[in-house]
Amino acid sequence: MLGAILSDDYSILEAENGQVALDILESNKENIALILLDVIMPVMDGYTFLDIIKKDSVLSLIPVIVTTQSDSEVSEIAALEHGATDFVSKPYRPQIIRHRAASLIRLRETAAMVNQFKFDRLTGLYSKEFFYRTVKDCLEKEPEKEFTLLCCNIENFRLYNDTFGRKAGDKLLKEAAQIFLKRVSKNSVCCRYTADRFLCLTDKESELKGRESFSQARKTTRSELADNLPVKIGIYEITDRTVPVELMCDRAVGVVDTIKGIYDQYVAVYDDEIRDILLREQAITDAMETALSEKQFIVYFQPKNCLNDDSMAGAEALVRWIHPEWGFMSPGEFIPLFEKNGFIRRLDEYVWESVCEKLREWKDKGYTLVPVSVNVSRADIYQSGLVEKFCKLIEKYEIDPSYLHLEITESAYTEDPEQIISTVEELRNKGFVIEMDDFGSGYSSLNMLGEMSLDILKLDMKFIRNQMAKPAERGLLKAIIEMAHTLDLKVVAEGVETAEQKERLKSMNCDYAQGYFYAKPTPSADYEKLLQR
Repeated sequence: MLGAILSDDYSILEAENGQVALDILESNKENIALILLDVIMPVMDGYTFLDIIKKDSVLSLIPVIVTTQSDSEVSEIAALEHGATDFVSKPYRPQIIRHRAASLIRLRETAAMVNQFKFDRLTGLYSKEFFYRTVKDCLEKEPEKEFTLLCCNIENFRLYNDTFGRKAGDKLLKEAAQIFLKRVSKNSVCCRYTADRFLCLTDKESELKGRESFSQARKTTRSELADNLPVKIGIYEITDRTVPVELMCDRAVGVVDTIKGIYDQYVAVYDDEIRDILLREQAITDAMETALSEKQFIVYFQPKNCLNDDSMAGAEALVRWIHPEWGFMSPGEFIPLFEKNGFIRRLDEYVWESVCEKLREWKDKGYTLVPVSVNVSRADIYQSGLVEKFCKLIEKYEIDPSYLHLEITESAYTEDPEQIISTVEELRNKGFVIEMDDFGSGYSSLNMLGEMSLDILKLDMKFIRNQMAKPAERGLLKAIIEMAHTLDLKVVAEGVETAEQKERLKSMNCDYAQGYFYAKPTPSADYEKLLQR
């Protein structure tokens, strides 16, 4: 009878007793929207069935309507006490049953959506949005209590995820979430903020105790995570409750970024100094779009010279930011920030276009052109359509691709070797010259030199200085230059500042040098005078 009432709207599965029903649920529980249950059944009665499914985390979420011939209040209360959601008596009234079934299913689906909004599916911690709401409620309910926000960040997680795969990365995140929960007080509220960052609201007293124990644990015991994945904690003590919760969380996250990559520093506390750093970063971020549209970014050129005869063999394009209020800004301040927030891609494309425009202008003026190197950041090399972008620029300005050298930092190779090898090969096939930048900066891989199709090896400035401080016979510099030549690579030495350095590099058969000994980076007008000569 129930089947006839509901079959027009739903798919029906029938069970003759509670045990059969459990067997059916075991293989179909994810698809069951509602259970209609009679109390009186053979083998296993309805009350026992309710007691069993109540213990299962998934089955207990399925709404249950209990049906019986008795309409006494005692039977109804008994069914509800055992976990029933609703109660209908016989004889059945079709319209009422249809409406109750539809209402319960709708309620359950709504609850599931709320649950999905509330929790992060991977770690089981609160979602970021629900965490914001919960923090606001906690601060309003306990205005006198002192609270602290913690941000836990796993360094190098992206590299771990790329190396071992998403499944291993997900497992690590789940373990990290549990470790984080164990380290904070029972009354704390935690969420997964981004992929590898967790936030927690805890009382200040518990946090102060935990801060000391965490610092000591880092010094005296092995990490519960992989040794090469240090965990950093950023702390924001809530003193001003007028600050929006979202900004409080941003500050806790920002604190972690200030100790990113710093060895043996695992905890940082938000203070006036960090506040000034974060405010400066925010001001730069707020100004970058306007700066790009108003062409505040200026392309400078630093010559590269041939060591044999000191002739100018090329140049490197370097971006400078001249702000109308702040004046000349150090690239060391804004470039790392742009790499972090993704703006570096748009800035790089601006530089590429500016260089191509200048090359065309100098060509039209009849100057003898020399190649200009432009930077291709890690963010650029992994985007789709990169080769097409460069080809369109070359076509637009009608210049030979050999005049546009592409500098790729060697650290980009560590993230996805196969993709970078493929992209570089395609660019070389189109006629572009590829330079490996910053070789010797700490990521060097001889295997990389054997696998990638390169044209020029550019030795890192700090590596050059370090090698110059050693006796020639004990240094690596000559061996690397010889190895590069064996691989048919030309070699550029960065950071050459003295005649002594120049002569030593020349004696080692280094091909080109770049540095203050020859020229500082200069605006295009000054560089053009060099082309004229």
